[in-house]
Amino acid sequence: MIPPTVTVSVREAVRRGQERAERLGRTQQMELGEDLFIRIAPGGRKFLLFCLDAEPQRETAEELARVLELRDPQFGWHQGATLRSLTVMEAGADEHENSD
Repeated sequence: MIPPTVTVSVREAVRRGQERAERLGRTQQMELGEDLFIRIAPGGRKFLLFCLDAEPQRETAEELARVLELRDPQFGWHQGATLRSLTVMEAGADEHENSD
């Protein structure tokens, strides 16, 4: 017998990704929408928000920072080789954490 489908909210999925990043010390990447992705850095206190065909919205990053319960999140931009990502890091988090 196949187990029933379980529905998980995006908020819960992101929190689980954060917990996994913290527990395993590895970056966790999730697709949040058709063209919206999050990479949660090891430690779970920093993330990158990016789109493949556009730029992510700051309002989305602010909401995700609330979901992840970041205290005093700091927002900035990271220009990679092909994508411009919105970076969010909790004030005082290890700046050397890498979410790539």
